[in-house]
Parts: sequence; structure tokens; C-alpha cells
Amino acid sequence: MTVTLSDAARQYIALFEEETGATARDCVVFDEDEKRVVFVVKPGEMGQAIGPGGRTVERVEESIGADVELVEDADTAEDFVANALAPAAVYNVTISENDDLLAYVEVAEEDTGVAIGADGRNIETAKLLADRHFDVDDIQLT
Repeated sequence: MTVTLSDAARQYIALFEEETGATARDCVVFDEDEKRVVFVVKPGEMGQAIGPGGRTVERVEESIGADVELVEDADTAEDFVANALAPAAVYNVTISENDDLLAYVEVAEEDTGVAIGADGRNIETAKLLADRHFDVDDIQLT
């Protein structure tokens, strides 16, 4: 899977890696209205990226001037989708390969709102990243 990065995303990755010491495998920069940047972090490096008490990621937010969200990368589409929907409690992810590649996600009932996010922001981000990394066409909560 080839992920194409914008110039801004490449610059943010360099800054992120310099500030945190963690490896960013992808970066999505959302439009000016949202002022939000999402980094996909190498597995096992989330703690390093966040830092004690969240201070490391806060420094990145200050440097970028935007909210920063982190998603841990994974080897499988199922694990990646679950990570992209965190902190929602995901019980199971099933990938269906018919005409389209679909991810069906079982989420704790009390966490459905967390998985969807305000104005659908969380689920849309998860769909975008799952498509970029695993060609998943859609994510359905069950």
C-alpha cells in the first residue's frame, strides 16, 4: 500500500519525530477549519509519542498549532480499525471481502458515541485511514 503525503504532512512528520523520538508512518492534515493533524504511529511507540502525562504530544500540538490525534499502526486491517476507533471499546472487527472491502465493528453500546465522535469525526477519520492503509472501503458499527 502506497500512502501519498502532502508537503505539510511530510513537514509535520519530521517535527513529530524530532519532538517525540517516535516513528510516524502516516500523517493526515485536515483543513484549516478543523486545525487537526492525525499521525499513525509505529506499533509499540505510542507511549513515547504521548510522553509522561501527555506532555510530549502537547509540545507537538503547540509547535504545529493544531490538535494532534494519534493512531497506532497494526499489521492487520482488523487491528488497525480497532486502533483507529480508540478509545472506544471494540470487541471484534470482521473484514468482509465481497465487491467492496468492509469492516464490521462490534463496539460496546456505551461507546458507540465515542466511536462515532462529534459530527461523525472519529468514524470518518477511521474510514479514511483504513482506506489509506488497507483499502477498506467502509466501516460499519454493529
